[in-house]
Amino acid sequence: MRALISSTASVILLLVGAVPVMAESLSAQDRNEIGQLRASRGFAVDEVNQLIELVNKAGEKGIPTEPLANKVKEGLAKGVEPKRIDPVLRQLVGHFESAQETLREAGVRGISEGNRQRAMETMADALARGATVEEIRELTKLSQDGKQKVTQESLAAGAKGLAVMKEGKISSKDGAALVGEGLRQGYKPTELLDLGREIKRRGPEFSESRIQVLREQISRGERSDRLFREDRGGSGSGDRGDRSGSSDRGERVRDDRSGGGDRGDRGGGGDRSGRDDRGGRGGRDR
Repeated sequence: MRALISSTASVILLLVGAVPVMAESLSAQDRNEIGQLRASRGFAVDEVNQLIELVNKAGEKGIPTEPLANKVKEGLAKGVEPKRIDPVLRQLVGHFESAQETLREAGVRGISEGNRQRAMETMADALARGATVEEIRELTKLSQDGKQKVTQESLAAGAKGLAVMKEGKISSKDGAALVGEGLRQGYKPTELLDLGREIKRRGPEFSESRIQVLREQISRGERSDRLFREDRGGSGSGDRGDRSGSSDRGERVRDDRSGGGDRGDRGGGGDRSGRDDRGGRGGRDR
């Protein structure tokens, strides 16, 4: 009897922790556009059909097909041969599979679902840019007992923010501490992404003490748009990266219109990651 109860309890736990997988298939519009691009470039039908099949198989696993289809269309539009698109597409699918599993695990640990597709897209981009599964697990742990329930969408944005900080030479430990505190304080996805971008621009100047000051500011509930206000002051001694404010505002508008995620990154996976972090001078952040 005890064995039966134990077995039933295990099944219930598995069902509660499971994330529903909603199969997707390539839309008729995407299929037509891919077919038109194939014909215009003179590529073989069979070669392009193999890419379509790869997208559909990923969709059967619940992976969003739109960014995958966009990757195929992007390659064909540039005249890239299907056999060269194939490994890039497979890599992108791999990032989505890892994102899907990471979010499933976070759900088991108490992170609520939120916008599932946007969370997957943002998490896949975070992994493509260098965030690791272990770092995301640490963010999940750090976000516990926060001011409000953390969603998978916020966790994904935090992971991407951390990846961006690492691009700015901020250590994983320091970056995770900042993002984790932001999650605990109920930062929105756009705020977490802005935090990563602002810190990336100032990366070389950040000392351990400055990181600690920032963490204390966040823990007191200060929002991301106020953390660097002094750097933007009119003394003329502010960070040069802030002179690109007009471009940053444009990025935030695009993120806000999409509901806080990264729709501007669709179809590019990690390959278009530089778009999110361009300064107003037209170059990438260094």
